[in-house]
Amino acid sequence: MKKLLILATCGMFLFPSCVTSKKYKALESNYKKNKDLLNTATVLLNACDKDKATAMARLQSLEERLADMRKTNQDLIKTSQDMTVLTTKGATNLEKSLESLKEKDLKISRLQDALTKKDSVTLALVTSLKKEVGINDQDIEINVEKSVVFISLSDKVLFATGSYNVTPRAKEILGKVATVINGKPEFEAMVESHTDNVPYSGSVLQDNWDLSVKRATSIVRVLQDLGVKPEQLIAAGRGEYLPLVANDTPENRSRNRRTKILILPKIDQFYEMIEDEMKNMSEGQPEITPAEDQQETPQQMEENTPEPKKDNTPEKEEEKEEEKKDNAPKD
Repeated sequence: MKKLLILATCGMFLFPSCVTSKKYKALESNYKKNKDLLNTATVLLNACDKDKATAMARLQSLEERLADMRKTNQDLIKTSQDMTVLTTKGATNLEKSLESLKEKDLKISRLQDALTKKDSVTLALVTSLKKEVGINDQDIEINVEKSVVFISLSDKVLFATGSYNVTPRAKEILGKVATVINGKPEFEAMVESHTDNVPYSGSVLQDNWDLSVKRATSIVRVLQDLGVKPEQLIAAGRGEYLPLVANDTPENRSRNRRTKILILPKIDQFYEMIEDEMKNMSEGQPEITPAEDQQETPQQMEENTPEPKKDNTPEKEEEKEEEKKDNAPKD
């Protein structure tokens, strides 16, 4: 278009004599219109180029955002898959942990039951001893110490001073203790003898430790003579080394001279008690039987049996009517 305008202009200048004034004005008018159109087209073209550049930039931005969103989506899918795996593993581990805790709680509960049973046995032992001995004497004590039943006898009840020969009164009391021990063959009896800190002055024994051991064996022999099995008896001498009070007065020394008979449950018996409780626990749990293997009772079978369908077809109705007529009484 520019070339045409230039040619037209050149033609006008080269051939002025050939163009009339009217045509010249018309050509000049067309030239101005074409120039205005050219300027307008140029402005529009520049605007289009600018819009195109803006659109391309926006397109590139959108493509980048789309790529980021796709990457984010892939990351989310992967994270979701990982979380699913972790959740499954976590649920499995949690279920195992809960099962383990249930088992531990159950074992603790059964152990507590066993300990409660042991405490009940201990209480029964105390009651039996008090009932058998039946003596309200300050020199005789029946009590429980650290879950162990014991009867403590003062030295003056059992022996003369510096002697290990059992007195007749002691034999009477020991006979009642032997009755209780004989009634508990699953228990052991440990005779534990104590002295004060006054040095032993006799010639037969070496010191108070010897004296305490000799007194313990003397009590053990008396119990054995009274029918207690030797395998249930234990003799122990503690000498002066486990006093109840300070050996600073005659009264305190008298308290420290004592003999304790401890009624002890055998360790293996205690563990057997726990094992029995655990066995009862396992046997007490009902077995889960599959539904298809369960046998129905006759009542259940009757309830679950469908009722026979009634045949109400026209043929059957006619047969019933004929049977009624045949069975009707004749005049």
